[in-house]
Amino acid sequence: MLGNTIIATPFETRMRALIVEEDVASELPDDAFDGQRLFKIRAADTEGHRSSANILINRRYAWRGYRSSTAFRPRASQNEDRITLVAVGHDETIGTISVGFDGPHGLFVDDLFAEEVAALRNKGRKVCEFTKLAVDTVARSKRVLASLFHVAYIYAHRLRGFDSLLIEVNPRHVRYYAQMLGFRIIGPERLNHRVNAPAVLMCLDFSHAHAQIGRFGGNPQSVAVERSLYPYAFSVDEEAGIVGRLRAATLHDGDFTRPGQGDFLRAPVRPYLASAAI
Repeated sequence: MLGNTIIATPFETRMRALIVEEDVASELPDDAFDGQRLFKIRAADTEGHRSSANILINRRYAWRGYRSSTAFRPRASQNEDRITLVAVGHDETIGTISVGFDGPHGLFVDDLFAEEVAALRNKGRKVCEFTKLAVDTVARSKRVLASLFHVAYIYAHRLRGFDSLLIEVNPRHVRYYAQMLGFRIIGPERLNHRVNAPAVLMCLDFSHAHAQIGRFGGNPQSVAVERSLYPYAFSVDEEAGIVGRLRAATLHDGDFTRPGQGDFLRAPVRPYLASAAI
C-alpha cells in the first residue's frame, strides 16, 4: 500500500519513536527499527486508503452491533473540511480516525446535538470533531490508538487552531474516554440514527491534551502512575518535529501537496492560531 507516510513508529513503547521523512518512511520495512515491528500513520489520500479504512470501520461497527451500511457515506460538500488518517502495519490498515473541521456545512454532531454545539460556538470556541475511529483487534495496541489521536490532534489544534474537540460516544464507553483522554459529557443520551445506537456528546478542551502530552508524552514508563493514553503519545520534541514538517509542507502551494506525490492531506491548512494552551 503506497501513500504519504506522516510518521513511522514501533508498536513497542520501550524505545523512542522513529520519526523519518515521509519519502523514506514509505519505503521502510515493518521491522526496520532495531528489529521492532513498525506501523505507519498515513493520510488516506487515495481511494484505496479510504476504502481500506471504511472496510475496517464497517467490520468493527458490525461486530459491536451498530448499523454501518449508511453511516460512512461522506457528505460531498464537506470533503474539503474533513481528513482521514490510517495506521498501517504489514501493508494492512489496522486503525483509522477522521477529523471534521467546523465550517459553513457544520459537523456531524450538529445532527444530534445542535443546541449543545451552538452553545460552544456562541462562547467563541473553535469546535472540531473526531469520527469513524476504529482499531483492528489484531493490533491490540494503545500505541496505535494514541498515535492516531496525537496526529489528529496536531492537525486540528497545532496546525488549524481549533480548541474544542467533540465526539459522540456510546454511553458504555464514556468512562473510557473520560479516563484515557480527559473528555467530559456535555450532551445527554440520544439515539444516533446513523448507527442505530445511543450516544452522548463529549468534549475535550485541547488545552488539557496539550498539558498531558507535555507531562507524559513519550514516557511509557509513567503508565505505572498515569492510567491514560497520554504516556503512549509522542514526546514534546517528537511532536515538534511532526508539526515542523507539516507546516513546511504548507509552503508549497499553501496546502499539503508534494510535487509528484499527490495530496499530503486533503484539506488546506490555515495559519496556526495561538490559543491559551500554547
